[in-house]
Amino acid sequence: MPARLRPADPAEVAAALDRVRSAEPDRADLRLLTKHFLAVLEARAPGRSVEVRVPPYAAVQVIPGVRHTRGTPPAVVEMDAATWIDLATGALSWQDAESSGRVRASGERADLAPYLPVTG
Repeated sequence: MPARLRPADPAEVAAALDRVRSAEPDRADLRLLTKHFLAVLEARAPGRSVEVRVPPYAAVQVIPGVRHTRGTPPAVVEMDAATWIDLATGALSWQDAESSGRVRASGERADLAPYLPVTG
């Protein structure tokens, strides 16, 4: 079983965000920010009905509803790390991410808009 996601140190998050915003993203920064913001989402929207995937870095199950235990969950949201970081920080709206194809979402409760941004 994979280790639980945990929020990162705030100073590390701020430094990684600065680097990501000012230059070509580094894989280590993308990994730290992806896991951090997924951990925050998991804490704010506990549940197991929606799986949020940000390959290759992490996935988390969130939002109350039908519990998922095996196979494909009833709702799946998938995106790249840059999109997740933009959504989590409010730099990108859920609606814009969906309409531009940066997010692939299917199933009931797959709308993360009520839970975004996760910062603040």
